[in-house]
Amino acid sequence: MRRARFLALTLAAAAGLAQAADVPAPPEVPYENPPYNGKFTFARVKFRPSEWGPGRYEWGLDLKWNHDYPRADEHLLKILRETTSIDPNDEPAIVAFDEPALFDYPIVYVSEPGYWTLNEKETANLRAYLQKGGFVIFDDFFGRAALNLEERMREVLPEARFIEIPMEHVVWDTFFKIAEPPRGRGGAGGRGSFGRGFGGFGGFGGRGAPTTYQGIFEDNDPTKRLMVIANYNGDIGEFWEWSDTGFAPIDLSNEAYKVGVNYMIYGLTH
Repeated sequence: MRRARFLALTLAAAAGLAQAADVPAPPEVPYENPPYNGKFTFARVKFRPSEWGPGRYEWGLDLKWNHDYPRADEHLLKILRETTSIDPNDEPAIVAFDEPALFDYPIVYVSEPGYWTLNEKETANLRAYLQKGGFVIFDDFFGRAALNLEERMREVLPEARFIEIPMEHVVWDTFFKIAEPPRGRGGAGGRGSFGRGFGGFGGFGGRGAPTTYQGIFEDNDPTKRLMVIANYNGDIGEFWEWSDTGFAPIDLSNEAYKVGVNYMIYGLTH
């Protein structure tokens, strides 16, 4: 009942804002971050999406950035604790690109960047974050959604371009040796989800095109630091979220965790 009341109030408030802006501001949602204590924290970026509304996600809202939250984040933290020497905080965090707290998190994760918008403060803060050594992961986007991601990143780093990450890059060998990251391929609404016939989900290559792994490197040089990684036509967060349900194939969930762990180790060591 509380969630339903919260949703009704926030949707009513947003309706009034819709006439005042091209992109109505979504409601502020209740969450509490773990206090900063120097331990690793999985941090998810919240942003003002170009589209939003009621949905089956946390808080009863489809805010795009909250897809797979909080289960995906919590599950990856458990895997990090069990398989590596990282001792992370138990709870994930949520942060915006324009918050000073962004610099408390060496790695941040962005879901659904096809709906990502930026204001001037967010753009400047993200640019500084990347230049100071921060690492950003973009996940859960398909097809033409990549165009929005690329356009937003040109605002942040005008000269930067996404380049496919070569298989000899260290990110594929930071913890697990990944000879070939999962790519998958499937038709929309058919064999797409999780890469093998679970309709309605993304997964690896889950909407017609195989997953590719693109990065932004310092000076557009693949021999230099990888600052941004993007899972084109992929959604590893979805495997993290559903890995304990028996719904997602175990082998594909394992591969998604390997990719996620390697991203974390790389971001913490480079």
